[in-house]
Order: sequence, then structure tokens, then C-alpha cells
Amino acid sequence: MMDFGFRISPSSAVNMDDVDFELFERLCEIEPDARKCMACGSCSATCPASAFSGMSLRKVLHCLQRGKEKEAVRMLRNCMLCGKCTMVCPRGINTRHLILSICKIYKED
Repeated sequence: MMDFGFRISPSSAVNMDDVDFELFERLCEIEPDARKCMACGSCSATCPASAFSGMSLRKVLHCLQRGKEKEAVRMLRNCMLCGKCTMVCPRGINTRHLILSICKIYKED
């Protein structure tokens, strides 16, 4: 059989019934801005770390909402807390405070 260089990628489906949202709910209690994000991508577009490391607060919030906490925490390690994302957020989210709250709640053991 010929190898065309293609293969079936593994499923990235998330069974939302199996996801524990306790930590995300606690984050939203402490930091209501987590629900305010409309995922416009302005933060990712201005992030200097994004081009080199894939850091994206938008992706982090999506991962947390889908139960992929380890992936989100791994991405946050690349954040330099420069604050550029805070300046461009159309919703006025204090992204630095949100990132620090996420790191505090989702501590990696």
C-alpha cells in the first residue's frame, strides 16, 4: 500500500458529561471576567509571546471551559504578564489578574 503522508488524526471530541466544572465555577466566582470574554482574539493578536509559544488567553479560556486544564496551564507558562492584552481588550477585562487567578486555582501538582 502506498504512503501518501496522510493519516487519520485522533479525535479531539470532549464528552462534556465527564468534565468537572468545579474549578472553573470557582474561578468565575473569584474572577467574573472569565465569563465576560467574547473570544474576539484581540489579546492573542497583540501578545508578544503568541508568535513564539502559542500563548493565547482566548485558547486558555476555551480549554478551561472544555475541561482541558493541563493544556491551559501549560499554555499560561509562556505568558510574560506584559499587560498588552489588557490594553486592547474591548470588554475591559483585567487579563493579568485573570491569568494570575487561573494560575492560583489550577495549580499543577
